[in-house]
Amino acid sequence: MGKIGPLEIILILVVVVLLFGGRKIPELMKGIGQGLKEFKKAKDTADADTDKSAGKDN
Repeated sequence: MGKIGPLEIILILVVVVLLFGGRKIPELMKGIGQGLKEFKKAKDTADADTDKSAGKDN
């Protein structure tokens, strides 16, 4: 019941194409990719800061 099958994925893709149109999808994916890249960069920076502060305490 909780699993997403191939039919549901196809239905979701059809709805996305209908809502955004074929021309907007590449722009949408580019924005999502940039957001993920910034998130990973911020996470790595936070991890490095945490490691540095942990090293100063010892």
